[in-house]
Amino acid sequence: MTVKSKRIKLSTKGWDDVIDVTEQVAAFVSESKIKNGLATIFIHGSTASVTTIEYEPGLVKDIKNLDEKLIPSSISYAHDATWGDANGYAHLRASFLGPSLSVPIEEGELTLGTWQQIVVIDHDNRPRSREVVIQVIGE
Repeated sequence: MTVKSKRIKLSTKGWDDVIDVTEQVAAFVSESKIKNGLATIFIHGSTASVTTIEYEPGLVKDIKNLDEKLIPSSISYAHDATWGDANGYAHLRASFLGPSLSVPIEEGELTLGTWQQIVVIDHDNRPRSREVVIQVIGE
């Protein structure tokens, strides 16, 4: 079994910035020469998440609207009182989606659906430099 890892840097705008990383992940899977296995995508930090969506402007807007309805940025959270950084909502949003995603690899390709892209969402209230770890395991 082979394990290969790569880190990619992202500059985000914050406020539920959605960034498509599918091409970077697919390129690394190809580089790795692993034919069958698993790709895991992990984002450092507690205010960002990784998921899959159909990456198109309407759905990106819908995600931002849904996040605001479910976990509003305009109310106070206990975290805000503790740290004074007014981003308690960002931690909660990130915890719902989670920091990682695993995608099976078959015949050297990610097994994503036609309209399924891998995205990083930065929920924080400011621009950030983010690091994403891609780890591929298999044969």
